[in-house]
Amino acid sequence: MGIKGLQGFVARVCPDACKTVDLREVAEKHRIDHPDFPPVIVVDAMSCVRYWYTPESWVCGGQWREYLAILEDFIKAFMAAGIKLVFYFDGVVEEKKRDEWIKRRLQNNKEIARIFQFIKTHRKQPGREMFIVPSALPTFTRFALKSLGQKTVCTLQEADFEVAAYGLQHNCIGILGQDSDYLIYNTCPYFSIEKLSLDRLVTVMYSREDLCRALGLSLTHLPLFACLLGNDVVPESLLEGFWRKCLVTSPHKNNSYNRRTNILLAVANYISKVPCSYSSLKHLEEMLPLGSDKTLLYRGVESYLLPGQQSPWIPPNLTSCQTFSLQQQTDVCQDKEIFQLAKEQHIQSENYTIFNILSKGEIECSNSLEDECDTEIPGQALIYRPARQHIYSVLLESGKGGAYPLVKEWFVYFGNPLQQPELIQPVQPSMPGGTPNLKTLWFAKGPDVEKQRCSTFLACFHLQDRMEELQALEAPVAAFCCLLAYLMMQVSSLSLEDLNAFVAVILCLKGKSAAQLAGLQLAQVDSRGVHLGAVFVRGLTTLLMANSACGFPFRMDDLMPWEVFDGKLFQEKYQQSHQGCSLEELLEGNESLYTPFQNLKSFICKACTAKKRTIQSRPRGNGFITGTQQTEFNPRFQQTHRSSFVPPYHNQRRGFLWRNPQPQGKKY
Repeated sequence: MGIKGLQGFVARVCPDACKTVDLREVAEKHRIDHPDFPPVIVVDAMSCVRYWYTPESWVCGGQWREYLAILEDFIKAFMAAGIKLVFYFDGVVEEKKRDEWIKRRLQNNKEIARIFQFIKTHRKQPGREMFIVPSALPTFTRFALKSLGQKTVCTLQEADFEVAAYGLQHNCIGILGQDSDYLIYNTCPYFSIEKLSLDRLVTVMYSREDLCRALGLSLTHLPLFACLLGNDVVPESLLEGFWRKCLVTSPHKNNSYNRRTNILLAVANYISKVPCSYSSLKHLEEMLPLGSDKTLLYRGVESYLLPGQQSPWIPPNLTSCQTFSLQQQTDVCQDKEIFQLAKEQHIQSENYTIFNILSKGEIECSNSLEDECDTEIPGQALIYRPARQHIYSVLLESGKGGAYPLVKEWFVYFGNPLQQPELIQPVQPSMPGGTPNLKTLWFAKGPDVEKQRCSTFLACFHLQDRMEELQALEAPVAAFCCLLAYLMMQVSSLSLEDLNAFVAVILCLKGKSAAQLAGLQLAQVDSRGVHLGAVFVRGLTTLLMANSACGFPFRMDDLMPWEVFDGKLFQEKYQQSHQGCSLEELLEGNESLYTPFQNLKSFICKACTAKKRTIQSRPRGNGFITGTQQTEFNPRFQQTHRSSFVPPYHNQRRGFLWRNPQPQGKKY
């Protein structure tokens, strides 16, 4: 989160602390000083994703192939300068940050409502000033960077702490990000992603030393300075009275500055006169209205101490909360071998959310671009909940009497006030002989186990009877069909037109380059198509979770959005389908796709029919419902379903493998 207003304050009031640097020169100097150690920049990826996502379209569900190409160019620019990058992602939401996380999610809900209002009014995407990142962008960025050969770390605690610690311990040339907390940690230099000119590798370095000179402080003052301005540990609401006292006595008050700037200067002035000692900290704690938690300030200062560092504000003999809090938690999973593997895969960005469930029994999902006014489509959190309940039952051992531990879900959807987590009951999927245990799924070898992994995965999506047909398909297409069949079963308002649009996307996407997709122009944007794009992409993250839980029947790379989805292409197909265009137009005149189109559609319709779900035609014309009755539509879309299933993309390998044989449980 950082310290509110500090970044802007440094730029306006302490220009000497903002130095333009050439990263090539910084790297070259490092090579001369440390010939045995290549220059490394540690990247706070979560604060970078919004700067990396530069495709023009962002509302339609994500321009994933364009984004992948952008990430590739980013990496190449640093490689050309001989700079290695290490990417860090938030792997947890710490309890102390939950309130702030909730506040942001509720604020994002309002922003998303305004975006949908704009799309409905103007039938186009809003300007960049209303930009929010496409649904699940951080999740897929992590896997994208990994697929591009980068060292990618998913954290066990707050990412900024681990980033700062890595930078210090590995003598990195700097941290790349956009978080003012990096001005507070005593670590390697802090470079701005916002100011980065990639073609020249020039950016702004924010200097802690120059900030201290401007404020009359030392580096040891900075953690206390951050806490007394309000941060993730010490809420601003407790500090208002203290700020008023500081403002009264501050000699720096300047009417040309805003109130926040004057507060920053006044607090710095106050701290500069306080002796650096534990007793001074205790005195401050007594002054502040900390309520029952008198250690708040102490914990806040300590949160900025990296491994091996000490502070005059804190006696050296007191136990560090940072490491202690990790050891203290009681893990839901008691099997050490399973827990250790889940932890390793989590840190190495190889699994998705599994460690969070096995360690804390808790999981969260941020906002998605969903229209709260569209009551026909439930929130994605609710659509995929039955699948998640099955996944939880695969992961968590049932106790005496067959009862599972409940899972705490913090999922954002319309109508959820996020006042407390929802307690979700794991539900065993329907499988003959029951679900295999986790040890079997993760560690055992052989064709029978491969078959069990596949069938357990499919059972999470109510498709265990469809294994043979799905295994005739290429892996990304099989995964796509699992998701689409599940989606069509769960959401009764989805129509044949919606199905046609989704199937057309995966077929037409094959062979299209990032540049071709970037060149695709939309005459208008349909709000329901936007909503469905976000729901589909969130479904892909559910596939990732199921795949991780079931011992990786798929390679993770085969479940990525750039393999099966493109936002603008889906928006185009969605509009064409609902406006009753011909099959020829929908499939871009490519006759070789007609049979695959009918086959994939036939598979999904049969899977739905088996679950008593009939998919009906319901064209919406130019974005509006034209009636709920059965409507005439292009007959070539409604060929009778064939009794035999001819796969559109034949899987030459067959057998019970969608992935190449690999050492079990360690890699995809």
